Amino acid sequence: MRDSSREPRPTRPSRPRLTKREEDELLTSMDNPEGRAYKEYLEHKEKRKENNRIKNRPIVHLTYFFVLVFLCMFGSIIYYLLHDAESTVANTGNRRQDTMAAMVTRGEIRSADGAVLARTEAKDGEDVRIYPYGETFAHVVGYNSYGKSGIELSMNFQLLTSNENVVDQVKDDLAGRKKPGDNVVTTLDSRLQTAAYKALGKNSGAVVVMEPDTGKILAMVSKPGFDPNKIDEVWEEIHSEEGASSTVLLNRATRGLYAPGSTFKVITTLEYLREHPNADYSYACNGEDSFDGVKIICYKHKAHGNVNLEQSIGYSCNTSFANIGMNDITMAGLRKTAEDCLFNKELPYDGDALISSFTMDGSKPRTDIPQTVIGQGETQITPLHNALIMSAIANGGVMMKPYLIDHVENVAGDTVRSYSSKSAETIMTSSEAAKLQELLLAPGAYGTAAYKFKNYRHKIVGKTGTAEYDNEGHCNSWFVGYSNPEDPDIVVSVVVEDSDKNNLTGVQVAAAVFETYYP
Repeated sequence: MRDSSREPRPTRPSRPRLTKREEDELLTSMDNPEGRAYKEYLEHKEKRKENNRIKNRPIVHLTYFFVLVFLCMFGSIIYYLLHDAESTVANTGNRRQDTMAAMVTRGEIRSADGAVLARTEAKDGEDVRIYPYGETFAHVVGYNSYGKSGIELSMNFQLLTSNENVVDQVKDDLAGRKKPGDNVVTTLDSRLQTAAYKALGKNSGAVVVMEPDTGKILAMVSKPGFDPNKIDEVWEEIHSEEGASSTVLLNRATRGLYAPGSTFKVITTLEYLREHPNADYSYACNGEDSFDGVKIICYKHKAHGNVNLEQSIGYSCNTSFANIGMNDITMAGLRKTAEDCLFNKELPYDGDALISSFTMDGSKPRTDIPQTVIGQGETQITPLHNALIMSAIANGGVMMKPYLIDHVENVAGDTVRSYSSKSAETIMTSSEAAKLQELLLAPGAYGTAAYKFKNYRHKIVGKTGTAEYDNEGHCNSWFVGYSNPEDPDIVVSVVVEDSDKNNLTGVQVAAAVFETYYP
């Protein structure tokens, strides 16, 4: 039997610690066996350290990898909370909205001048959304059922968020009451919205009114409309066999694509100025002309005589612009200028807007040119886009980002979030914008819009347009322009469908808006 009480194995004595001076003396005395042994000891120690570093390297790399993965995950969570959380909650398929709606009474939507555009009332124990203006704000404010639309959709998260003070929130919780949601204050002006809505009458079309230097949208009207207070009936109607082709829910201001007609001559003129900055343009108009076999006719076959560039715009001379397209500019250049002005590109708008299209380029046949340069053919544009182009001219070439929300406030009226103007694109130089403004004074002064604006108290910069959409002469009427060119106030973009049938023009609608703005 082994003796477990034997003495422990003696440990290897460690080398005594040396001072720096003693170590240097020992290493310099290489003839001394102890010095050589000490050097060998240090070399062996350093080799062991290097071997340990090599062995530990994969572990260090793996540690770094997991730290990096953790940081990326943490960063993605922070980015989501700051950037995507609100839009995710606002998604119509997110059921969290139902949870929020059970705890918060949906906030109000208001105009910039204090009008309540949407509010929630309790009826028979249920929350009912009320729209005091009915059809007037229908498309821009939207509705709160069947997936939501308009501001009701885009600001859903804010309307269902309560920033009531903490004490009142505790009281609401103890009493089992819903908390009041935050109120959304828009940039919309109820006076201008109502004026534009009434001016369109029973006609289909759209109106956009905005400030060119800020991007604030003051009015956005689309017709035909619907009453959001009766959205159940509307929904049933459009899903019936008889109403399957109805477009009452379509916001024509942002999703209506129309041939721009003569308003596109602004783009053609800009390209001419870029290719011939110092040219002295002249053309003899006889009321009609033929270009490579394509017959172009001026409005009512009016012969404008000898016209320069300003008169060509003022009288909206079709044959003159067809001549410019065929002889003075390139289609590749025109396409680039159109795309500089955001054709074929997404608009800098947070809402739902379609892309305007311009298909002409150097590869298309020359016979497409005469119609293209006067805004016919395959070119299409939305009323919002037309307003943005004119806003950039008024703003020295800088296009501001259009927006609808001014701020969000809690039930006590304290601002919890503000929205401000931002520049979106510089689509032309300031000198090009100034020259276009000078030329675009002509329609209101003596040209196609003079019957309303010749003696108006404020100068109007703008362009009319008549866009045929079939071979029977049926057409839509456009006007896009702004007031007070010295210090532009508002831009108005109007399209009136079937103007040949209803005898209402875009100029007449725009005039009603200007009159309301300048009481």
